[in-house]
Amino acid sequence: MLISEPALLPETLAAIRAPFAAFGGTRVDAPVLQPLSLLLDLAGEGLRARLFVVQSESAEEQALRPDFTIPVVQSHIASGAPAGRYVYEGKAFLAPEPGSELPSEFLQIGAELFGTGADPCADDARVAALAWTASVAGGRTDLSLLLGDPGLFRGILQALAVAPSAALRLERALSSPRALALALGREPAADDSRHARLADLLSGLGEADATALLEEVWRLSGIAPVGGRSAAEIVHRLTARAEAARAPGLTAAQVAGIEAFLAISGPPRTALDEIARLAGPAAAALAPLLDGWRRRLAALAAAGVPERALTLTTAFVRPFGYYDGMLFEVRSDALGPDQPVAAGGRYDALPSRFGGTPGAVGCMVRPGRAVEGRAA
Repeated sequence: MLISEPALLPETLAAIRAPFAAFGGTRVDAPVLQPLSLLLDLAGEGLRARLFVVQSESAEEQALRPDFTIPVVQSHIASGAPAGRYVYEGKAFLAPEPGSELPSEFLQIGAELFGTGADPCADDARVAALAWTASVAGGRTDLSLLLGDPGLFRGILQALAVAPSAALRLERALSSPRALALALGREPAADDSRHARLADLLSGLGEADATALLEEVWRLSGIAPVGGRSAAEIVHRLTARAEAARAPGLTAAQVAGIEAFLAISGPPRTALDEIARLAGPAAAALAPLLDGWRRRLAALAAAGVPERALTLTTAFVRPFGYYDGMLFEVRSDALGPDQPVAAGGRYDALPSRFGGTPGAVGCMVRPGRAVEGRAA
């Protein structure tokens, strides 16, 4: 059963909307129903338990939209425009964690910017500042802005000379503490020999032949797969697993360097200096990433975001796995990390998944959480 959040006072909602009106852009709506398989592929299997899967006339399983980014990307690409700026407002649906009484139907206001200009770092800062300004407009005085960037993780892996196959495995594991512990050798791997043998077999055939084989096995066995995964998607994931298992191991020095990197959290300028020191002789290769972050910080300050509110945390990731650049969340001390007031970041590669031009950054605000004294 869906649980709605309490309504906001009109003047409060108007104050939160105002920064988005000033940002400008085309108003866009999005279908309430979204393909389940697409959501799981882009956001990760961990999201499944929190989605509302619904029966529809479509043969494809669908779910109530948990977020607007994916449908707005599709709408932008369908327009044929090389660049675009969009704003949206509407209900999103996401089941709370077990035992929680938080609403599962809630209002989101957001903006997405495609085909970003000559300085993507300035665009990043502009969107993050938009989320901050709208959040502050709700009246809370206990807000902070948490920053992160998976690009920095990729950079430190290169600086530590981690093999590309092992680096890819680590990047995929970053959003899962359990998977990351396994990738770093902190925990022993479970006995998964049957799946491992299947993954090895399918990966040796090539994805096209492996997909055809799996579909034939399903047909002969009378098996109807459930959960929204196609044979091609299953083969792709099993092949990736087999490749990861064959990846070169990490040295003790590399593990120590990665763990030291993931422990960095604090004032952004201090954190950037720590990253440069950790990279050592390879710090020059990280210079473009670090300089980009310094430009973002300068732009955030110019937009009125107080430096005291900022924290850069290298281990910070967001549950939607399509973000590949700067990440951010506006958090409230009273609500805690599990209830961000606003969130967003850069997702350059996602538009190309739908045949569009890479380059995008966006944000969303939960007005119900931006109001002082409210928990939503």
